[in-house]
Amino acid sequence: MWISSASVVTRNCQKLCREIMAGAASTSDPPLKIITGADAFGASLKDAMVSHLRSLGIAVEDTGVSSYYSAGAEVGRRVSSASSSSSEIRGLVCCGTGVGVAMFANKFPGVYAATCLTVEDAVNARSISDCNVLALSGAKTSPESAVEIFDAWIGTPFKSPCPASGSEPWSSEISSFLDDSLSEMAQIGKSTDHLSPTKPEYNSCAICCLAKNREFTPVDIMPGGSMKIMRETPTSAIVRFKAGSVEPAHHHTFGHDLVVIKGKKSVWNVSKSERADLVEGDYLFTPAGDVHRVKYYEDTEFFITWDGRWDIFLDEDLETAKKAIQQEAS
Repeated sequence: MWISSASVVTRNCQKLCREIMAGAASTSDPPLKIITGADAFGASLKDAMVSHLRSLGIAVEDTGVSSYYSAGAEVGRRVSSASSSSSEIRGLVCCGTGVGVAMFANKFPGVYAATCLTVEDAVNARSISDCNVLALSGAKTSPESAVEIFDAWIGTPFKSPCPASGSEPWSSEISSFLDDSLSEMAQIGKSTDHLSPTKPEYNSCAICCLAKNREFTPVDIMPGGSMKIMRETPTSAIVRFKAGSVEPAHHHTFGHDLVVIKGKKSVWNVSKSERADLVEGDYLFTPAGDVHRVKYYEDTEFFITWDGRWDIFLDEDLETAKKAIQQEAS
């Protein structure tokens, strides 16, 4: 059994909270400031908590009421950016469940938001994870209970005895682990490895697989010119060809749409005996299986999107393509 009575924790934390606030007022410790925010379902609880905070002498910056994701993000952003502040900055967010605001506050480095429905939740979150943003449920938590939860949260130091430790001091082994966890947690979210085009396991979604300046060996993709993929996702890309490049007749197992961003090109649909001359802003759809060749008159960039997995099948060699284009021009 973690704890004999929640009321014991509440009374102890309220006493410690008063001592902390009194001590901060009489020492050179950084002043405490709480950033608050809520959605419509948590607005009344947030307002009640703002009054309580101010009654304790805590400085409050209220960001008001917005969507749960905007409220959580705004508080998270401000707490995250306050690391160099002369004040100790924490956050308090409220929505219907207390979950959504915590999720979006946690998007920001250095923010450790926890949804706390009980005093025990609050004490555990502070002791174990150094939680610096408290999330409360407007639907499940009364103002009176929220006050108890907040007082427990604000009055519990990191690594202090908590329900998870059986209300006893942490062992030296776990205490050492918790000390190390602070520096390790601070690094989470800072790595850019997930953006690396050399790590295909990270390139499975349309956002994470964006790759800049990815060069392809021309002969592996298109033998008739210089081609560069500027951006790409699994089903779209921004492609650049140099002036004079030629794409020999080829086809794909998918249809594809393209829009010219800049430059000038011609596309011959060999299957339908059609020609399209495209400049900036022009759009073209090529159905699956249609054989087509392309000539680039200027440095050209275009956006292309397709259905399914990328493939390409050449239907003629480069010399045949150049002769066909030359005959068309003469």
